[in-house]
Amino acid sequence: MEAVGVIPARYRSVRFPGKILADLQGMPVVQHVYLRARKAESLTQLVVATDDERICQVVRGFGGEAMLTSKDHSSGTDRLAEVAVKLPAALYVNIQGDEPLVDARDIDRLVESLRSDPNLEMATMRRRIEDEADLRNPNVVKVVVDASGEALYFSRSPIPFKRGEGKSNAYRHIGLYGYRRELLLEIAARPVGDLEKAEQLEQLRVLEMGRRIRVLDAVGESVGVDTPEDLERVRAILGESVR
Repeated sequence: MEAVGVIPARYRSVRFPGKILADLQGMPVVQHVYLRARKAESLTQLVVATDDERICQVVRGFGGEAMLTSKDHSSGTDRLAEVAVKLPAALYVNIQGDEPLVDARDIDRLVESLRSDPNLEMATMRRRIEDEADLRNPNVVKVVVDASGEALYFSRSPIPFKRGEGKSNAYRHIGLYGYRRELLLEIAARPVGDLEKAEQLEQLRVLEMGRRIRVLDAVGESVGVDTPEDLERVRAILGESVR
């Protein structure tokens, strides 16, 4: 069963324009993502889907595959769907272009979950929040699940709310998604719902459609580069890992 990895890479980020091409240890952020994702054993193909020719040139310059896509997509999922039309496969993995610490093992786990369960249409990842500051940070998306591991809600707000003393048992959402092709194309054909508009979280469109998202526990670290401060945080983590 073919599984294509797609790295959506939009140049005009609102909070950090050009972050995909920002320097990180002598390489652009997107190259770190590409090289790490390429280690996944389950992917039959890996492509960067972008709205900007500059990103295409950079990706092709380091030997990666790039596809120029529409500038009008409102989310990475919509960009992924354009790739799915042009590049048919059974499964797709959405690998965020601003997650330079992505772990190939998590990509493989997503693909395996879809391959092993024919009733599963979509899966994503989570990781326990250890720093209480992350719980209050709207750039860190939180997720709550039901007893069977299906997503109940994603939010930029601290969820679940913790009453009283003690550490919150909260999880951050990791920006990796695995989809079956049919669901991916259906998501892109649906209008943006009220929850997605309010939170600016594309995965909420799926929940508003009444579909399920399986949430798996990630094994790798994850720090999304949403701001220049996030980039410095990743630099510090990579610097520590090198020593």
